[in-house]
Amino acid sequence: MVTLAKSAVVCLLAGVLLLPAACIASGADPQSAKLAGRIVIEKSKRTMTLMSGSTVLKVYKVALGGQPVGAKQRIGDHKTPEGLYVVDQKKPNSIFHRALHVSYPNARDRENARKLGVSPGGDIEIHGLGAKYGWVGAAHRQVDWTDGCIAVTNEEIDEIWPLVAVGTPVEIKP
Repeated sequence: MVTLAKSAVVCLLAGVLLLPAACIASGADPQSAKLAGRIVIEKSKRTMTLMSGSTVLKVYKVALGGQPVGAKQRIGDHKTPEGLYVVDQKKPNSIFHRALHVSYPNARDRENARKLGVSPGGDIEIHGLGAKYGWVGAAHRQVDWTDGCIAVTNEEIDEIWPLVAVGTPVEIKP
C-alpha cells in the first residue's frame, strides 16, 4: 500500500515538474495557450486581431490585396473581401508557408457576383510569405501585394497556426 501511494506521489510530482519544462522546451506559455474564438481584420488599419471572448490575444499588422479599398466583387479584382466568414481549412503545406483558408465567397458574395454576371472568385487565405520570400519579413507590409488575401510573416503564421481552429469566425471590416 505504501509503495502504491509513493508511486502515485512520484508520478504526480513528475507531471507537475515536467509540464512547465515541456512548455518551456516547446516555446509555449502555459498561460497563453488560449484558442482564438474569432479573427477581426480591419482593412483600413491593416490589422488582424485574434480574440478570445472580449480579450485581445494578439494584433498583427497585415498586407492586403493590391486594390484594398472596397469589397471583393469578382475574380481578379485584387480586393480583399469584406463580411463574415469562417476558417474552413488549414493548409500546412501552402506555397505561402502555411495558410488558413477563408470561406469566401459567402451567399451574399455569390449573389452580388451573379447580379454583375461575373465569377466571385475564391481561394482567399490568411497566409505567410512562403520559402521564396520569407526573408522579406515585416517589410512585406510596406505595400498591399496579394490577390485579395491577408498576409503576415512566416513567423507570425507559425504563431497564429496553433491558436486558430477550423470553424473560427473571421470578420473582415472595411
